[in-house]
Amino acid sequence: MFTGIITAVGQIKSAQAKGDGLHLVVEVPDTYLDDVALGDSIAIQGACMTATSLDGNQFSLDISRESLNKTVGLDQVGPVNLEKAMRLNDRLGGHLVSGHVDGIGEVMHFSQVADDAYGSWLLRIAAPRELAPFLAYKGSIVVNGVSLTVNKIEDSASNCIVDINIIPHTLENTTLGRLQQGDAVNLEIDLIARYIARMLDAQAK
Repeated sequence: MFTGIITAVGQIKSAQAKGDGLHLVVEVPDTYLDDVALGDSIAIQGACMTATSLDGNQFSLDISRESLNKTVGLDQVGPVNLEKAMRLNDRLGGHLVSGHVDGIGEVMHFSQVADDAYGSWLLRIAAPRELAPFLAYKGSIVVNGVSLTVNKIEDSASNCIVDINIIPHTLENTTLGRLQQGDAVNLEIDLIARYIARMLDAQAK
């Protein structure tokens, strides 16, 4: 389990073919891996992965073709959001996050909000239509591993438009500040919404 609070920005240094998947080497800030053990879970761009080797300020992982097909940003070198798995006694600063990507969204708009005293930015994402029932005003959504609050939703026949306001601190400490219109992003819906939907569906049957 995770919280959606990014603890570091790392760099995928290499992505080499391994079977039908990839073997990744990720570089992290100094001391970041001091409390990480072999086999621990680390979320990368919102996707839960297993550390298969540790070497100084680098760790390796193997990612399957299935995971590659369901995510973006894990098949090439570049910066990535990182979060180590939470402990039971950790402070829950974001919301409960499983690290399982539910769909791929597209950035429709990303710009600083005019006349905003805090310097916040508006991020507008087109989410897959099948995720619409799980998205709500003031609810939670994970974008590339970052726990964020939904400020507006608009449903259409083909997708669900989600507006999110992002403060400068979040942009400075995650990879979200690098987003551009047209970029694909990993999305995870709220864990509680997922279970409520499943319970209602089971009762209806």
